[in-house]
Amino acid sequence: MIRRAPEERGAALLSVLLLVSVMAVIAATALDRLTLATRIAGSAATVDQGRAYAFAAEEIAMRRVADLVGRDKAKLTLAGDWLGRDFTLPLPNGQGSARLTDANNCFNLNSLVAETTPGRFSQRPGTTGQFAELMTLVGVNVDEARMIAGATADWLDSDSVDGPLGAEDGVYRSLPGSYLPANRKMVDASEFRAVRGVTPAIYARLKPWICVLPATEPVKLNINTLAPTQAPLVAMLLPGQLSVADARAVLAARPAGGYGSSVRFWESGPLARLDPPTDVAEQAGVTSRWLALRTQVTMGDGFLTAESLIDAWGGAQAAGAAPPVIVRRDWGESD
Repeated sequence: MIRRAPEERGAALLSVLLLVSVMAVIAATALDRLTLATRIAGSAATVDQGRAYAFAAEEIAMRRVADLVGRDKAKLTLAGDWLGRDFTLPLPNGQGSARLTDANNCFNLNSLVAETTPGRFSQRPGTTGQFAELMTLVGVNVDEARMIAGATADWLDSDSVDGPLGAEDGVYRSLPGSYLPANRKMVDASEFRAVRGVTPAIYARLKPWICVLPATEPVKLNINTLAPTQAPLVAMLLPGQLSVADARAVLAARPAGGYGSSVRFWESGPLARLDPPTDVAEQAGVTSRWLALRTQVTMGDGFLTAESLIDAWGGAQAAGAAPPVIVRRDWGESD
């Protein structure tokens, strides 16, 4: 019988313990990865289900929009209490809500340019003045407002020539982390932050008043859905001629059934003394082409938000000619 030295028996025991430790680490790692994979799969399933519910909410909203447009093709009013109201979505194992708002009632940054030929954009000076006026009315310094308005128009137009108070390639190349202007339409309002002169504070101040729509036509508000608190959007139409107080008074005195036409609007109260040019008068419209849908879905610990832009005219040139369509959808909270 061979007898092993005590040192050899200790080394063998140490080897066994080391092997057991390695196997335990491997098993723990495998279990951790399995747990993580299970959670990822569960989260993916929750997100997929949440998106399915969001799509269902869109379909419901599209039917609602079609009903609103079909009720009166000539105007869209607050009748039916649809604007800005949270509609509850009955969901199994969760909850959801959907809210429709009028996406016409904001300053469309893309309206600063006109699409002269497909893919080519030139500045629209009158709209630039309106944008500068809006910024001033909501508290931006006058000089800063004019520079930002000019720089935004230059950001969008197709040429590389500095416009009045504008900024093109040379200006942006000289900035820290140099970059170039897009020279095309914006896709999201967050792009506005890259324009020269737009600080975080200014962006935060302007965010409730600006938007980005697919079209480049001049801003066209719906005076039948504007709230009195949105009076600066009306006052900007005639820079230096229309006060926020007068615009607010006219919106507050709006008939229960809304204004029948922009003519009636401009003939009411303190606006009767004004004589706006035809193109400006028509910017105070009585219908809406663009509507925004915000859907929120909660399932367990999961939370999903969808922002959808609806073309209520379905790409046609007038209401009721085609069914509504979704033209843009964003997932998650906006910045």
